[in-house]
Amino acid sequence: MFLNKLIQRNPEFIQSAIELHQAGLLPANSYVLDLDTLQKNAGLMAAEGERLGLKVFPMTKQIGRNPCALNYLAKQGLDAFVAVDMSGALPIHKNGYHIGHLGHLVQIPTAEVDTAVAMKPFYWTVFNKEKAQAVASAARKVGRKQPLLARIFAEGDIFYMGHEGGFRAEEILEVADYLNSLSGGKFSGITTFPALLYNLKTKKIEKTPNMGTLEKAVSKLKKSGREGIEINAPGTTSTKVMSLLADVGATQVEPGHGLTGTTPLHAVEDLPEIPAILYITEVSHKYSGKPYCFGGGLYIDPVFPEYDVRALIGNTPKTAFGKQLSVTLPPTNAIDYYGIVSEEDSQNVMVGDSVVFGFRPQAFVTRAYVSAVSGIHNDQPIVEGIFTTDGRKTNWPEW
Repeated sequence: MFLNKLIQRNPEFIQSAIELHQAGLLPANSYVLDLDTLQKNAGLMAAEGERLGLKVFPMTKQIGRNPCALNYLAKQGLDAFVAVDMSGALPIHKNGYHIGHLGHLVQIPTAEVDTAVAMKPFYWTVFNKEKAQAVASAARKVGRKQPLLARIFAEGDIFYMGHEGGFRAEEILEVADYLNSLSGGKFSGITTFPALLYNLKTKKIEKTPNMGTLEKAVSKLKKSGREGIEINAPGTTSTKVMSLLADVGATQVEPGHGLTGTTPLHAVEDLPEIPAILYITEVSHKYSGKPYCFGGGLYIDPVFPEYDVRALIGNTPKTAFGKQLSVTLPPTNAIDYYGIVSEEDSQNVMVGDSVVFGFRPQAFVTRAYVSAVSGIHNDQPIVEGIFTTDGRKTNWPEW
């Protein structure tokens, strides 16, 4: 789905990745980031956010909390990030950047609350009174009053399996009063996920029922006299949809795949953001005439129904661009040690060939590398670092 857009809109990126891999400068099983394109995409997001009065907190789990990427995003003024969990918050903080939003999607475990408070998150989402009490107590001990967002839900809202949780929306006035009553906390606003979703039938981005729940809750809060309510509305964020979010009252957005040009809408339209991520690996061996390529990062975020996954394969950019072949991936209940080049026209594939995929990644749930490359569009590509998916620099190929 995303490979064709990558070929059409950023072919120099593919060329550089193959050349670097064949030169032994990029590892197999690696997500590769085009840092300069990522920065340009961030600039578009920052400008649109400023125009619409939105706070923009980038989500970096998809790109492995990569410190080089954080630096390039910060060059466009986006230096406060959303952390989906503590594994995301710690490398963000360690690299000197702000935590814009913590605790959503994943609540913070009790034993880690003090550490999280010390990172001074701008906003912290809580799902229940117990978590709110723990955060406020820890904040009070260090003289802070932590701004809290209440995750809310109503009948008819939709969640991905395992994402459920929050306060009942009809109780939002009582929830706001309770959060304000905590000496180390204060009620700052509300949130949900997802606020927007891609409709496979219409090929459009649409508001979810959850967004309507936020709107109704804000109306109730305003009628009670509350002002300055933060409305955090993440999900499928690109510059194209930021005005839709602003029009319904959102004050905070959290682009992730928008920064790398991999939202579902990017697969079917040419949006302002250019594809800035690919996955590269190499052919390991052949079995029964079929080439096998190394896996480890072959997790495709399932925003589309199953489709024919294809890759460019070759030992030079020229041969790879002329050899787009189907690859069968292991099912999700198996370990992705290898992908199998399944198309019959694979007899010319050689061991050691580069294999380039374009798909929607979630690097943080894989065992891949994340490689950051600059200078691609100046014909001077430089590998700025090769990292683990939790943002630690490696000495690849050595330990």
